[in-house]
Amino acid sequence: MTIYDYLLTAALLLVVVRQIRGRRLSGAALYVPIAVTAYAALEYLHTIPTSGNDLVLVAAGAGTGLLLGTLCGLFTLVYPDRDGVPYARATGAAAALWIVGIGSRLVFSLWAQHGGGPALAHFSVAHSLTPAAWVTGFVLMAIVEAATRTAVLVVRARRLDTPRGAIMQLS
Repeated sequence: MTIYDYLLTAALLLVVVRQIRGRRLSGAALYVPIAVTAYAALEYLHTIPTSGNDLVLVAAGAGTGLLLGTLCGLFTLVYPDRDGVPYARATGAAAALWIVGIGSRLVFSLWAQHGGGPALAHFSVAHSLTPAAWVTGFVLMAIVEAATRTAVLVVRARRLDTPRGAIMQLS
């Protein structure tokens, strides 16, 4: 892993800490997780590999991100604050799910680079997977997780009984 990989992971963990404190669902609260994952996509996601079983692995990564993001959004408390503006605060379960997503990618990368490489190469050859499929699968997992969580929070915030115009900050 490069210093940029560690900084990106630290930024995502900071997002988790901020979610536990809670924030109004507007501006940065919605866009920072998407911006961080968009940066990761620009850095790491260049093509979608299609040879062998690559698409299966990529779809599994995206599906895992969809599941984690949906559950994280559902386990986040969404309620109007005293001004009637939607407010979101991650519960312990939501934070744990977010950390499972980030942690699994980090642990896998560290394992692959520090002793797991030969086993990963053997597994990849045996199952017709290219190295690009692993990267793409994990990057899509992160992107889909952040996007899905954000979408779930926006839908839940729009369903709140809030004063006229309070939800307008979500747009």
